[in-house]
Amino acid sequence: MSNIINMKTKKRFTFISVVILMLSMVLLGCTNETGDSSEDSSSDKEHMVTFAWPRDIGGMNPHLYNPNQLFAQSMIYEPLVSYQNGGEIKPHLAESWDVSKDGKEYVFHLRQDVKFSDGTSFNAEIVKKNFDAILKNVDLHSWLGFIPKVSQTEIVDEYTFKLVLNESYYPTIQELAVVRPVRFLGEAGFPEDGDTSKEIVKPVGTGPWVLDEYKVDEYAIFKRNENYWGEVPQVEKIKVKVIPDAETRVLAFEKGDLDLVYGEGVISVDSFKQLESTGSYKTSVSEPVATRQLVMNTNKEQLSDMRVRQALHYGFNKQAMVEGVTSGLEEQADYILPTNFPYTSEVNATKVDYNVEKAKQLLDEAGWKLPEGKNVREKDGKLLEIELMFNSAESIQKTMAETLQSEWAGLGVKLNIVGVELTTQVERFKANQFDMNFFSNYGAPYDPHAFVNVVATEGFGFKEAISAYPNKEEILEQIAKVQKTTDENERQQLYTAILGSLQEQGAIVPISYIKKIAIYQKDVSNFNFPANRDEHPFVGLNLEK
Repeated sequence: MSNIINMKTKKRFTFISVVILMLSMVLLGCTNETGDSSEDSSSDKEHMVTFAWPRDIGGMNPHLYNPNQLFAQSMIYEPLVSYQNGGEIKPHLAESWDVSKDGKEYVFHLRQDVKFSDGTSFNAEIVKKNFDAILKNVDLHSWLGFIPKVSQTEIVDEYTFKLVLNESYYPTIQELAVVRPVRFLGEAGFPEDGDTSKEIVKPVGTGPWVLDEYKVDEYAIFKRNENYWGEVPQVEKIKVKVIPDAETRVLAFEKGDLDLVYGEGVISVDSFKQLESTGSYKTSVSEPVATRQLVMNTNKEQLSDMRVRQALHYGFNKQAMVEGVTSGLEEQADYILPTNFPYTSEVNATKVDYNVEKAKQLLDEAGWKLPEGKNVREKDGKLLEIELMFNSAESIQKTMAETLQSEWAGLGVKLNIVGVELTTQVERFKANQFDMNFFSNYGAPYDPHAFVNVVATEGFGFKEAISAYPNKEEILEQIAKVQKTTDENERQQLYTAILGSLQEQGAIVPISYIKKIAIYQKDVSNFNFPANRDEHPFVGLNLEK
């Protein structure tokens, strides 16, 4: 969720990652090692792309979370539908589907030419078996909104499957595109008791790759599925080398031991730029996958006035900060969600340009005056002093915090910056124990519905943070309504209103659009980032040798 839904790899705080981390299971054992064949045989090298990942791929259970790595799960297991550019949902293992007028019944017409990697058939019976295994552990998977709403699964015929909800929930189709837990394990992969909440399963999927060789914490080799129902991969094998240290990954790439490095935070911005500058390699940067945001807690007296929040937004040079801190890899964000996500392109929110005088004027109007001879504004005997919490392991957050501290000092605002471990950052945000905090949304295929859901959810930071919004209850009612609406036009209008209002009142400040990077040797061709943030990027990849 590259495995993005992992604290260190993702380097971003998300509601989904919080829930997954709480519910993750420890890997119970290591399987799938196929013998003593050399991992670096010369014949394999000719047809194999090698890349590095910070951690082991995990047990490859499609229904579980960490330590299973998302990119690897998506190589083996497939969804009923797939998320494509612009948020378009396209057929995958389901050729088509019908949704009832009340939005409660989904009938999926399955492909009839699909086999699992062991040769067994993909059909409605195995779809139901997978759904039922997931639904036996609803609490484990309830972070995915439609799961707790499922009331019935039904085999209509051999290749027709029906899913029934107890209430309308429009994001159901979008959520079926996520990498886990609703992907499909073959019959031979199930434990004897059918309980896939255990870590150990046999990785039998319908996907374009099959796990061929595996040595825990060292490497995994995936070979292409020669009988794949879709586009068979160009390269024969993908090798994943486990290299925990980012600088060691860079050195391995420079030596030619790696063909590809990709993801978010897999190497530093400086390393990427240095490698790019040599002209010896190919590079790619993705479309925005998320927005880096600054969340201001309106429960705090100093931040309860919208004019103060707006002043702080006007009071730093966003463009210069993003360019300086990310060397242009990220871009200035004008909106709290990227506009390449569903329902976000029509959001009408004011773009805030850097304007120090406007910021000072707003602070004056809010009653925060700068006494002569002093450096910090005051009001009713209190200082305009604010704390910004950041993830101490995130160099970009740290540098941005330092930049804000310097720029806002010029406005008469004292910003105290505090670096904490990610777990502490998560806990404090949920407990409403913060003044300001960095956050990033979840990305495709989760947003915008997952983002607005967490805004409305008690105990995850946002609902408390926007408590001073005069129209808070209206926003919460709109969020509840948008999930159930079956009318596309009404849904767009609701999202336009929700996202616009959240941004206009200044508690959520968009900073930059986060992007994935890839750098690869010149004999690697046809690299493309998937629209789904968590999918593997190996579709169509080729090796020109």
